[in-house]
Amino acid sequence: MDEKPLTVNRQPSTVNCKPQTVNPHPRQPARNQHQSLISEGGDETPGDRFLRRFFFNPLGRAFLYVEAWFNLAFGTALNPFYHLGSLVFFFLWIVLVSGIYLYIFFDTSIVGSYQSIESLTHGQWYLGGVMRSLHRYASDAAVVVTVLHILREFALGRYRGFRWFSWFTGVPPLWVMVLLGVTGYWLVWDQVAQYVAVSSARLMDALPLLSNSMTRNFLSGKLSDRFFTLMTLIHLVGGPITLVFALWIHVKRLSNVDPMGPRGLAIGSLLALIVLSLVKPALSLGPADMSKVPVVLNIDWFYLNAFPLLNHWSEGAVWVLILGLSLLLALLPWLPPRRMPAAARVRLDHCNGCGQCFLDCPFDAISMRKRSDGAHWATEAVVNPDLCASCGICVGSCPSSNPFRRADERLTTGIDMPQVPIHETHAAAKAALSSLKGETRLLIFGCNHGVNLAEIHDPGIATMTFSCIGMLPAGFIDYALKNGADGVMISGCRSSDCYYRFGNRWMEQRLSGGRMPHLRKNTDRSHLHICWAAGPDKDHFLRELKAFRRRLSDERQR
Repeated sequence: MDEKPLTVNRQPSTVNCKPQTVNPHPRQPARNQHQSLISEGGDETPGDRFLRRFFFNPLGRAFLYVEAWFNLAFGTALNPFYHLGSLVFFFLWIVLVSGIYLYIFFDTSIVGSYQSIESLTHGQWYLGGVMRSLHRYASDAAVVVTVLHILREFALGRYRGFRWFSWFTGVPPLWVMVLLGVTGYWLVWDQVAQYVAVSSARLMDALPLLSNSMTRNFLSGKLSDRFFTLMTLIHLVGGPITLVFALWIHVKRLSNVDPMGPRGLAIGSLLALIVLSLVKPALSLGPADMSKVPVVLNIDWFYLNAFPLLNHWSEGAVWVLILGLSLLLALLPWLPPRRMPAAARVRLDHCNGCGQCFLDCPFDAISMRKRSDGAHWATEAVVNPDLCASCGICVGSCPSSNPFRRADERLTTGIDMPQVPIHETHAAAKAALSSLKGETRLLIFGCNHGVNLAEIHDPGIATMTFSCIGMLPAGFIDYALKNGADGVMISGCRSSDCYYRFGNRWMEQRLSGGRMPHLRKNTDRSHLHICWAAGPDKDHFLRELKAFRRRLSDERQR
């Protein structure tokens, strides 16, 4: 990510929000003032440029275009692409609940396992059969959503820098999920289970871990009920506990984690799985028979996709592929490494220990501790630089970031970004407001991951871009309206899809009075407009801008 200095961008006019304008100086195109206040990202390396050009731009835009259609169908609040992580948790909850019900009727012996599942599927089809199908399809859905989650985070560049921990710790749960899927198919002990058991044994025999051949045990029929009981314990106890612990580590550096997602999306997903379970119930093939080789198998490609490779490759080659892909996935955050800027810094002489920055930090980088400077406040904020994303949301959370100070006093706040201190933001706002010309003057605040405001060129519009819109103190909106702006427009990432998780959500709550520090109650909200828009939403953003400006112009003429 480029770290752009505080500059004024002057380019030819390409966007006109008025019905018609006339430039009095034909050789001097209309210009606007754009202020860049980016606190994120260090200097861009050749590796950064390569990823942005060949991966992030094309793949990221593809996701954004697809998600735009889903927004039309579901709305931003229920768009499944914005809640992929939560959906994984939800599907795993369904797997857990349905699995507990199946275990009540399950016989852990070799002879009885197949028959107990068949009796449950056909003799109790209305509940047991549905539960079995839910167990199967929710497991598959968890894999599909997990893969989409990985692809989306990669395509949008949300895996490097400060996000390395969440990405890296997301790899072990993949192994645990596959292990649970494989052992689950073993327990059914039908022809698919026979294929899975023999193929798994071949892979295990290729590792220098066991002295005896597992494959020989299967082919000679030496399996015992004790072995099946062991598999049941791994599938029902060891695996789930390991998965829960691995997922807890995965989200450990995130705050306000929602493991269920929106209720409407959860209910809709559950109903879809129930309908699928009724229309196409999960069924077993014939019972396993080690004296025969299954001819036709309908395997679950979501969990068993590596086993068919054994028909063409050696066991060692399959292991090289599996371990190589896992290693590549784990090392992606450092291919190449991303340069991180300085973390947020606390100014104790302006910090009253209110804890709002602690509540708003999306990545759990801020904690509160007992006061260390002897001030009468009880606590103080402390920033962990290893966890800080340099998003600047904490700056917008600090009540000291109030632009209404005496003219001779330089604005200082309790927590600030060294790259873009709050007094530079204050100076940039003054410069932007003083540059406005024309009858209807607008100041647009936006973020570095939404619509590119630098492409808007109009002398009656000034723009300011932050790393995240949550970095903007709400007081600056009132300040702009009282110092020359006829209207203020707020923009940023699409709703429910903030690059820094909660920037646009916190901003909306500050403006509505539901979160501190909030916008003053006497501020005229009719002169404030919010439009959340990503890069591909530029046309929509410009239509909103034009309509907002026309409304302000009409009010001015009344």
